[in-house]
Amino acid sequence: MVKAAYIHIPFCQHICHYCDFNKVLMDRQPVGEYLASLKKEFAITLAETPVSPLRSIFVGGGTPTALNEHQLEYLVAAVREHLPFNSETEYTFEANPGDLSKEKLKVLKAAGVNRLSFGVQSFSDELLRSIGRSHRAADVYKAISDAQDTGFENISIDIIYSLPGQTMNDFKETLDAALSLNLVHYSGYSLIIEPKTVFYNLMNRGKLVLPAEETEAEMYEILMEEMDRHGLKQYEISNFAIPGYESRHNLTYWNNEEYFGFGAGAHSYVNGCRNSNYGPLKKYMEPLYKGGLPVMDTHKVTLTEMMEEEMFLGLRKVKGVSFRHFNEKFGKDADELFKNEIDRLKSAGLLVEEDGYISLTRKGRLLGNEVFQSFLS
Repeated sequence: MVKAAYIHIPFCQHICHYCDFNKVLMDRQPVGEYLASLKKEFAITLAETPVSPLRSIFVGGGTPTALNEHQLEYLVAAVREHLPFNSETEYTFEANPGDLSKEKLKVLKAAGVNRLSFGVQSFSDELLRSIGRSHRAADVYKAISDAQDTGFENISIDIIYSLPGQTMNDFKETLDAALSLNLVHYSGYSLIIEPKTVFYNLMNRGKLVLPAEETEAEMYEILMEEMDRHGLKQYEISNFAIPGYESRHNLTYWNNEEYFGFGAGAHSYVNGCRNSNYGPLKKYMEPLYKGGLPVMDTHKVTLTEMMEEEMFLGLRKVKGVSFRHFNEKFGKDADELFKNEIDRLKSAGLLVEEDGYISLTRKGRLLGNEVFQSFLS
């Protein structure tokens, strides 16, 4: 049974230098048509696959809060009309600190949104400028304060480390500033240089100076230590929360459970199939005008693939993969199926087996991708 829905809003006021998500500059885009198409996608999908109240709804992008108040009102009304949810549902909006006005906050709160995730990335104005972010540190403090005044308690912020030109001192100052906000959830990601981004082009021209790998690893170590010191428990490689405030939506992915994906370029996992929508706005909207779904590609996941995904997604969680749950889900034993991989990674000090779970060691968290690739045939 599908318990989660992701909704993609591809519009941005500015394009960040590191971002490779499906997005377009908002100016002169068919925003109204796009939102109407989304509403059609909700209706067609839910008619085909009816569900009971969802455990989580996540509106991401792009920048969902780049929408104006009227556009936001249209979107949340469409969600309420077609997606079943209740007061227990975790309902998240991604937000940019520079464009979330008090009026927009009121629209979201009235619609039942109960969680905000701010893309902060750094508290250094110089670094924010250099990575193409439009907000500044002062905007973050104001946005968080306004959100709390509006009644939002479940607030998360993202920070990025190993940015070009970022020193250890810069990172520690950002971490201190972030933790001074006393929020219930934090995500900390190391910068990944993706193709088709400004940073990728700069790197290919030899014009991007990144911190050394050792510095990046040290930043991650400090991130883990400081979060723990402030009572935020690491529950996934990049995510930390006050117990009880873990992101239910992201846990859907790491628990290898099914979810809807709505919008241009969105991915879904429904009835054992992984589907991807067309990314360009026109190609996404065209099938919906004709009453069809905008699915570009469908892949029926094989049992072998499901079991591999259960391992490499589940190992992202600090708790790891439960052998018992694996057996209940697939009727097979993970410790037998993946014996060679598990033994090798345990010998290398990257995995540990404890209380019926297999999980990453602290060293394993630093070399996560190496571990995950071991479970892909």
